[in-house]
Amino acid sequence: MNQRFTVIGENIHATRVLRLNGKRIENNEKGVQSVKYFKDGKIKYMTIPQEMKEAQPYKQGQAKHFMIAIWKGIFGNSIDQEESIAYIKNEVYRQEKAGANFLDLNVDEMSHKLEIQIQSMKWLVRVVENCASVPPSIDSSSSEIIKAGLEKYSGIQGRPLVNSVALERIETFDLVKQFDTHVILTGASKDGMPSDAKERVSNVNNIVDIAISKGIKVQDIHIDPLVFPISVSPDYGNHFFDAVKELRQLYGHEINISGGLSNVSFGLPRRKLVNDVFIYICLQRGLDSGIVDPIQIKMNDIINIDEASSDFKITENMLKGRDDFCMEFITYCREGMNGNN
Repeated sequence: MNQRFTVIGENIHATRVLRLNGKRIENNEKGVQSVKYFKDGKIKYMTIPQEMKEAQPYKQGQAKHFMIAIWKGIFGNSIDQEESIAYIKNEVYRQEKAGANFLDLNVDEMSHKLEIQIQSMKWLVRVVENCASVPPSIDSSSSEIIKAGLEKYSGIQGRPLVNSVALERIETFDLVKQFDTHVILTGASKDGMPSDAKERVSNVNNIVDIAISKGIKVQDIHIDPLVFPISVSPDYGNHFFDAVKELRQLYGHEINISGGLSNVSFGLPRRKLVNDVFIYICLQRGLDSGIVDPIQIKMNDIINIDEASSDFKITENMLKGRDDFCMEFITYCREGMNGNN
């Protein structure tokens, strides 16, 4: 098993959600509803502004905490800005301490207006750069937002990563070359998502060929064959496993094979267990990179996972397509909650 693993820390996203009725949302010492977090063992608060309470996520019982932080940093008063920067700085520290090699930054959900998205990315890159020791991964579905982030980054922490380029927007390769970045290439086609391992490999082959033809070095490429939730189809695990294995055989060890690995556990109980077993199996097939939360995904624990345990066996069974609708796994988890395993 190849134990070299590049961690693309995924948490600094405007998409990240906390439940309003969860443990992280409570009133501060002044009685103002806030996002609670810990720094140096002490409780800290980032207040939720009224403008965010009028947004759709809040009305649906959610607090998008990095969206709140970015909004406060750009549009808030001096106290808001101070709270915002302290919150983001704390997350940068936590991600780096847990082993992140890149910090993935995504602001696409800040607004439907491109100018606000660009403003948000520029602000976030500047704030993260001022406190980070590893380079950013500029993550967006828009080439214009990626360009804005790359232009704002000074390069002081090292070469950044572009997340991502797909066959339907190969113009982003121009930015990869212009700014001399690493890059994630996805397994999507021009027409949509791949349906099996064969399509993943074919799509990846096509986009890697384009990348190489444009002078991008193989070692700067991170392939993402695309991880889908196992709760949706029992075949999705094997599709990814088989694609990773074949791509590693095709490209050898110069290229990086990656993915949004926690997607596999969406909708399931005991998500950390599912993620850990999934990554363990992927490592055996040649995975050496991942877009993950390193605070939750601890590689040392995964490498030393107990294959003989009931947890491992029931989860592996599900991930390898031998548990329709994940019912055996879900039942096992329920019984565990009742003290039966």
